[in-house]
Amino acid sequence: MIRFSDVERWHRRLCTVTDQIIISGDLSEDPARAVEQIGEWQQAGISHVLDTRLEWSDEELVADYAPKIVYGWIGTDDDGAAKPDEWFDAGIAFATDALRNRESTLLVHCHMGINRGPSMAFRVLLESEWDPIEALDAIRDSRPIAGVVYAPDALGHYHRAHDVPADHRSNDRDRVTAWRSGYPTTGIRLTRRPD
Repeated sequence: MIRFSDVERWHRRLCTVTDQIIISGDLSEDPARAVEQIGEWQQAGISHVLDTRLEWSDEELVADYAPKIVYGWIGTDDDGAAKPDEWFDAGIAFATDALRNRESTLLVHCHMGINRGPSMAFRVLLESEWDPIEALDAIRDSRPIAGVVYAPDALGHYHRAHDVPADHRSNDRDRVTAWRSGYPTTGIRLTRRPD
């Protein structure tokens, strides 16, 4: 169970998933603190930002203080509803372009860094041929508050995009469902931590 104090501690922390992918929450509402955070993004080597929030975009602010950072905005609501293929298409297109250069670092974020951003990062990892459970473990290990609630949608999008055979789809879905429920997943460790 995620506590409010955990969310506060992790909200805007940069969490490294791979050498090229970072997940986090958004910039502070305090303009001075937001500018400091942009400096932290630059110090972390972030070259691209993929913002998944429907409710806001910091594109202009980032352009003012870090014009070399390439900013992509693909806003969607964090309403628990299934995410459409078009949303994942846009995210994968941006991420693929960003990660083509091995020197690039992509920040994927939403408001709190719990659902939308981590779910899109999961989809990006799948595109890079990660095993679904290893991808979810990497996300949760780097960011313990990540809920990744849109993981089933991301997985379905990956399956459709790559014409994955039916038996493989079923196995992946079962494993992701088990992971999200806190049950063992075909020999790969659970990442849910005891309270």
